[in-house]
Amino acid sequence: MDGTGRPAPTGLARPGPPGPVAAPAARAGAGLEGLPGVGASVAAGGMSVELPLWRAISYFRVLALGYAVLRYLDAYLDFRHPVAGWIYMGALVLWTLATVRAFAGPQRCTWAVLGVDLTVAVTGVVMSGLVDDPARIHHGSLTLPTIWAAGTVLGFAAKGGWRPAAFAGTVIGIANIFAHGGFTGDNVHNIVLLMVAGCAIGYVIELARAGEAALTRALRVESATRERERLSRDIHDGVLQVLALVQRRGSEQGAGAPALGGPGPDLAELGRLAGEQERALRTLMTGGPIPRQAQDGPPGPADLRTLIAPYATERVTVSAPGTPVLLPGPVADELAAAVGAALDNVRRHAGPAARAWILLEDEPGAVTVGIRDDGPGFEAGRLGEAERAGRLGVSQSIRGRLLDLGGTAELYSTPGEGVEVELVVPRSDG
Repeated sequence: MDGTGRPAPTGLARPGPPGPVAAPAARAGAGLEGLPGVGASVAAGGMSVELPLWRAISYFRVLALGYAVLRYLDAYLDFRHPVAGWIYMGALVLWTLATVRAFAGPQRCTWAVLGVDLTVAVTGVVMSGLVDDPARIHHGSLTLPTIWAAGTVLGFAAKGGWRPAAFAGTVIGIANIFAHGGFTGDNVHNIVLLMVAGCAIGYVIELARAGEAALTRALRVESATRERERLSRDIHDGVLQVLALVQRRGSEQGAGAPALGGPGPDLAELGRLAGEQERALRTLMTGGPIPRQAQDGPPGPADLRTLIAPYATERVTVSAPGTPVLLPGPVADELAAAVGAALDNVRRHAGPAARAWILLEDEPGAVTVGIRDDGPGFEAGRLGEAERAGRLGVSQSIRGRLLDLGGTAELYSTPGEGVEVELVVPRSDG
């Protein structure tokens, strides 16, 4: 059960719940917006457009630190309490160097880090009014952190947009007014520049994120289109013509057979099912979502138990809760299809005599399905070798489906002890 079997030539042989087409539209990209995890932020093309901006802010803080230290070194003799100023400069150097990596990306630069950074900047601005000479303060001397405080505002802008940037700029501006004993031409000029720069960068980063999300959605649509084109090439008109022929002959013979004492209802039912499959297949190939009525279930939430119950055979044991396990219809269909793919691997690689057990667990925050077999198992690293060789049964039919649902698929195996597959799908309300 390691996914080393090659995909079926037609592209339709992915196992799924018994009955008409089991929601392959989700694998082709149709209807994904309603599935959990699909709306998560994904860097377009594997690269985030905002990372260069974060690196620039990190470099700016280091350069601004050097400027602040050189400015104080040039003027510290004019300060009323130069020792206190040097103590602050030492703390500023330590904090800046300690947060170089934090300011290089949005994951490390948390709101707590930004809060401490804002505190350091405000402390330096307020201290300037206490350690500097009053005459110098009155004539608009620079504060202890000088332009280093702008890095704080830029960090708020990159993290949350123009509103947090405006907040940080306002706090530093108020501290600047306090340090200078009121409004002066210089501090008003500096405050305006700080606010304009911070809000502008914040607005630009918001536009960049929106553009990145739009590009990601476009790439997904392109990927879905290519998948449909591949299916269209594999599922040529011959398949559709056979289904149409079965529907027509089944309907004709089903209508005439009762007069001859033949099994008319069975043939009519066969024709009806062939017609449903043909319509669903044509809908998939043209890019539309498969109608819910063609997916063997009512619209809205679906009970996962009813979708995996048909897998039970004399060699497959299904254990499920006594109460319904409700999931959104497309999610339930895809999860059941992943279970079918896992059982197909058992048949291919463990043999027809192997036994399998399916355990369905309904938890408050997630639904978990475990599939275990008593087959021979496989060596560590075999899945990676199969994927590199182009055999994508596990990576696409199982892991790919769960990834689209925002869940996880884990496989555990030891040679001679079978394989265990654990499928976990989070509940959107969990």
